[in-house]
Amino acid sequence: MKPHDLKLGQLGPLPRDAEGGPVFAEPWQAEAFAMVLRLHEAGAFAWSEWAEALGGELSAQRADCGPNDGGAYYERWLAALQNLLARKGLVTPEELSAMRDAWATAYAHTPHGQPVRLAD
Repeated sequence: MKPHDLKLGQLGPLPRDAEGGPVFAEPWQAEAFAMVLRLHEAGAFAWSEWAEALGGELSAQRADCGPNDGGAYYERWLAALQNLLARKGLVTPEELSAMRDAWATAYAHTPHGQPVRLAD
């Protein structure tokens, strides 16, 4: 069992498969999930900080939109990660904006069915 396995129970309505593992509807969701685990393991933030950040995002979403059917869960996951990294000074709002713009441009110029890649 990996150290982070025990902590997944703290993540609320994480979409799960029959064995209790995470379920991803799209590849970016798995990448966002893995990024959080890797950043935590690297010491970028404590798991309690992550759980609080994600909980805040999920609570805000429920207040704004009501219960979630799971479709927006990883959007909140990504928002929590961006906000936590900015709050800890690991990324600036300008860097986040530039990265979003780079991904939007790459996505717009990627042929259907091909993986989206950022330019070097």
